[in-house]
Amino acid sequence: MFFTIPTLMTWTRIVAIPLIVGMFYMPVEPVTRNLVATVMFVVFAATDWLDGFLARRLNQISAFGAFLDPVADKFLVCASLLVLVHLQRADVFAALIIVGREIAISALREWMAQIGASRSVAVHMLGKVKTTVQMVAIPFLLYDGRLFGVVDTGVWGTWLLWLAAVLTVWSMVYYLRRALPEIRARIK
Repeated sequence: MFFTIPTLMTWTRIVAIPLIVGMFYMPVEPVTRNLVATVMFVVFAATDWLDGFLARRLNQISAFGAFLDPVADKFLVCASLLVLVHLQRADVFAALIIVGREIAISALREWMAQIGASRSVAVHMLGKVKTTVQMVAIPFLLYDGRLFGVVDTGVWGTWLLWLAAVLTVWSMVYYLRRALPEIRARIK
């Protein structure tokens, strides 16, 4: 199931990374760069929902797709955060919290899968809310201007990114607490 429609859509999120990053090195007006990068991020981020929907609808759910989907999300978010830190639109500490959590929870899930306890760290609604907040904060920060002449996306994006960082820590604690009985059982 390497070349199903949902899996190809997931691959587009990975392919999008150099396009979004590269946009900030193009010799165009900053306002244009911001708008194009924002639109690209939103379009590619929307494939996260769409590929899952299509996988279920077309009965094309695969182990490879289930592996690749969160990896693509993490790559897209981490690359975007690095760009935002480089542009001084995101606090490095908030970015480190988010990236660090992604690495830690990915490692925890891998270990729990190896010991046959992956159900204890299955995706929870808290993780989905965290991802949603991140996926709103990032385009606000990429845009970095006034939306409809009213909404200061830099301010809103900063607040949302910090909310995402708080949700990131909260969800990490949740997953670690769920895994703790298995961890204790393996350490003894």
